[in-house]
Amino acid sequence: MARILVTSLPFAGHVGPTAAVAAELVRRGHDVTGHTGAKYRGRFESVGARWLPWSQARDYDDARLADTFPRVGGGKGIKANFANFTDILLGTAPGQAADIVAARAFDLIVSDQLAFGGVLAGEALGVPWASVAVIPLTLPSRDLPPPGLPVRPATGRLARWRDAALWPPVRLATRLTIEPKLTRVRAAAGLGPAAVPGPDGLYSPHLVLAQGVPGLDYPRSDLPPHVHYVGRLASPPTTPGELPAWWPEIETARAEGRPVVHVTQGTLDVDPDDLIRPALAALADSPALVVCTTGGPPAGVTLPANARAAAFLPHDQLLPLVDVVVSNAGWGGTLAAIAAGVPMVVAGATLDKPEVARRVAWSGAGIDLRTGTPGPAKVRTAVTRVLADPGMRRRAADLSARLAAAGGVPRAADLLEDLAGRAGT
Repeated sequence: MARILVTSLPFAGHVGPTAAVAAELVRRGHDVTGHTGAKYRGRFESVGARWLPWSQARDYDDARLADTFPRVGGGKGIKANFANFTDILLGTAPGQAADIVAARAFDLIVSDQLAFGGVLAGEALGVPWASVAVIPLTLPSRDLPPPGLPVRPATGRLARWRDAALWPPVRLATRLTIEPKLTRVRAAAGLGPAAVPGPDGLYSPHLVLAQGVPGLDYPRSDLPPHVHYVGRLASPPTTPGELPAWWPEIETARAEGRPVVHVTQGTLDVDPDDLIRPALAALADSPALVVCTTGGPPAGVTLPANARAAAFLPHDQLLPLVDVVVSNAGWGGTLAAIAAGVPMVVAGATLDKPEVARRVAWSGAGIDLRTGTPGPAKVRTAVTRVLADPGMRRRAADLSARLAAAGGVPRAADLLEDLAGRAGT
């Protein structure tokens, strides 16, 4: 039995995969502690793990980020993205590390890739740590352009020259803007400069559990051997709970040959003006049944006659009944849709979402609207195109099979146990 810490930023999309891994490790008999904010304490305790609170790390509610981090504001735009990185990811990291170091008694740290405190604590304690990638991999590759830029992988000589020209200024900008901040954060945790400079040094050199599979993520001929694609990290389907009274209408629509379109903005970017209202307007006169989840109370959203809404719905029950998902390109929701074999229309604009949207389009399993605030006409055209193209559904089904074959949570636990065993020898 190993003493394992699983640490996660208190965001729903981060806690989901890490808590699923924690549950499997508990089931296998390990002594597991979850380290996250108070809001998600129950997600770890409910699976049999102990909870290590964010005491020295500044805790927050992911639904009210601006209350704790005013510079994040509404979460949109370059300034908000930069504040998210500096104030939340970097700003809370020394406190996270201090919490973990004070607890001390761990054989292995399993860290949400963006919970940088797990990296710092692993180094400070001399304990091996593994990274759980909760967003698409951003590791550099000779086969890819720099992450974060609005370009897809090269397919010809000109594009390869483009990528070669893009890397030097990106590396220079990283060296001038990001590395000094990382050095200060490391110093606050009592550590010297990183062996690997820049954000790449925040990935574990021991084990990286990458959600997704090649084909949905970009191909890399130089993928490090300690990086493993494990498919989707999610808890097993839960016992069906209470569903809304209108739920049987989904089966009725399917029996009548009407398409079912699911519209969601996930749990973080929940301003209905971004995607929900445009999508409802786009599909109001269509024969589709539109099933909308709002991520919270659907205040102020007027539903057309062919739409139904709820704050949340169980994806494991809903997605197998859906023909198209319209989303804001969160990685967790994208993996859920593709795992169900459902093609997508994605509108991503903040944080990692444009990277996710580009991957969906590149994979052939959906359409990238290339904006986070599309107009109704753009949504309507994309949904119509996906419904008329069986190739996208076949591609989503193929990727679904690949995700399942990658092993998911059991495969991740196998790799973690192997790392813990090697560390103990």
